[in-house]
Amino acid sequence: MIESLVSQIESRFAELGDQMVDPEVIGDRQRYAEVGREYRRLESAAALAKEWRRASDDAAGAEELLEEGEDPEVREMLRTARARLDELGEEIRLAMVEPDPNDDKDVIVEVQAGAGGEEAGLWAGDLFRMLTRYAERRGFKAEPLESSEGKHTFAVKGDGAFSVFKFEGGTHRVQRVPATESQGRIHTSTATVAVLPEAEEVDVHIDPNDLQVDVYRSSGPGGQSVNTTDSAVRITHKPTGTVVSMQDEKSQLQNREKAMRVLRARLFERAQAEQQAAAAAERRSQVGTGDRAEKIRTYNYGERRVTDHRIKLTRHDLDQVLEGELGEFTSALQDDEKRRRLEEQAAGAAS
Repeated sequence: MIESLVSQIESRFAELGDQMVDPEVIGDRQRYAEVGREYRRLESAAALAKEWRRASDDAAGAEELLEEGEDPEVREMLRTARARLDELGEEIRLAMVEPDPNDDKDVIVEVQAGAGGEEAGLWAGDLFRMLTRYAERRGFKAEPLESSEGKHTFAVKGDGAFSVFKFEGGTHRVQRVPATESQGRIHTSTATVAVLPEAEEVDVHIDPNDLQVDVYRSSGPGGQSVNTTDSAVRITHKPTGTVVSMQDEKSQLQNREKAMRVLRARLFERAQAEQQAAAAAERRSQVGTGDRAEKIRTYNYGERRVTDHRIKLTRHDLDQVLEGELGEFTSALQDDEKRRRLEEQAAGAAS
């Protein structure tokens, strides 16, 4: 079974390598990009397949030597090779798990204050900075879309952005002494993060007749007007009641374009959730209610500790995490997702 999979990986990887240098493919930008994405996805599996071949050869060589006579060193070599073959088999199966179809998409991230009053708003700002710094560390481009008191919306552009940022969706809980706390008491506050794959017009159809577009003057803190023209835009998708407002740009056209990007992402995510529900797939909400009890990660300032509750991973370098060093969490969560998908595939094959 695993040898057949290794052969398939080797064959496909070689085929993709040939296509990468084929002038006909290079001349077709879309096809070249698709081949490049598949080649990069298969690289880790191809490397594992190569190592599996070496371990298999080592095991076969040790077996031949043992047929000629017992040798403790050769026996140990055989045991080591077989153990590594078992490990590699599992790693290869995980590497070949069908990826999330949205993994290559850009994303729109919405950070919003949850429970905790003013402190929750400050925490939402800290999360916004952490996530944009993480985007920069990964070589992605972070594009601010809207920032207001306690709410920050931004886009992240880059190959595989959704495969990285989707794990940040949920409630982030902070335990710290707020700057406004005179008694030095620790408060617990939350902010919610929604991560939406950015949808193209071909991904979701929006009938212009279903939209109600209102324009108004931008307002700053306290409600005072910061613009003398009606540049702010509010778009309501009447069939779903989804409302998106944008006012950060001075141009009404730019605010409308940004609002439509967010609207498409929300409707795309909503349509996918409905499809999964129709297929009886269990789907947990990313954001939930923002309650303190609903959390994916806790940031404890007193102990300089960060704990991801989904994978029970704890780090004691809070400052570095807040500077965007989230790679260890992402890698562990990606491995966990692959294992769960592999289990689901196995269960589906068995039934």
